[in-house]
Amino acid sequence: MSADVLRTVFDLVLAPFQQVVQEGTVMDCAEGKTRLCFPILSAWIADYAEDAALHGIGSKSCSKCEIPCKELGGNLLKIYETHDYILYREKALRQALAEVAGIAKYFQQVSVKLVNNVFAGLNRVNPADQHKPDLLHNIYLGLFKHMMEWVEEFLKKHKRQQAFDDAWKEILPYPGHRVPKKAHREVTQWQGKEMHNLGRCISAVLVSALRNPNSSQYHDIKSALKCVSTLVDFSLMAQYRSHTQIHLSTWKGICRHFTGLGTFFMSSVPRRLRVQKQIVRIRI
Repeated sequence: MSADVLRTVFDLVLAPFQQVVQEGTVMDCAEGKTRLCFPILSAWIADYAEDAALHGIGSKSCSKCEIPCKELGGNLLKIYETHDYILYREKALRQALAEVAGIAKYFQQVSVKLVNNVFAGLNRVNPADQHKPDLLHNIYLGLFKHMMEWVEEFLKKHKRQQAFDDAWKEILPYPGHRVPKKAHREVTQWQGKEMHNLGRCISAVLVSALRNPNSSQYHDIKSALKCVSTLVDFSLMAQYRSHTQIHLSTWKGICRHFTGLGTFFMSSVPRRLRVQKQIVRIRI
């Protein structure tokens, strides 16, 4: 779908919100009272490809910050400017044809394409705040997907693939867990539910598959188990519906622990399957 068509479709879909946001609408609240409310679009859940199309950003760019793609996952303490999509839209609309080359260079510097963000015209909406991380796209189909690519290469390197498949097929049923019907290597396509299911048992299955290492394998296998268990801990913390300061401190500790293991995680498998920097450099 072209950017112009996408913009037209979203203008049509979101048009009813424009008047409601400005004038408000009478709504029944939870305690039984009636109030004049102003519902505002606060989030749009999408995977990265969809998010990039909606925001009009380039591949490997952040929809929130003006960070060059080569710096993603780099200095965690560096603060970048937030994308101002409304300003971008105004710049694109008022530029004369003779200045198209100059404005194109400007957009390239901020990792934005020369197209309008579909949320830029909405009242009381900051387009840069619309993208929100979610469990499906960021954890199950993102973090777990990269983790399992790494695990498969690690098992192959240490000749433990069959042991992993055997342990995988021996998982017993228990509430909330779907017993796998196929060996892990026989599954050709993983969906969100399967990845969620995998997160419940991957640590135990991997421990079984990597048991009894020889002296040359011991250090790598110990580090691999720590890497995977840290990522699983991160996914479990992400499922909490709310967080206290204790939870957040624990979460940051998990991230720091995994960052300390990042060198092993990045160097123990072939370059083509190295986990992306943004997975290693988890930031809260």
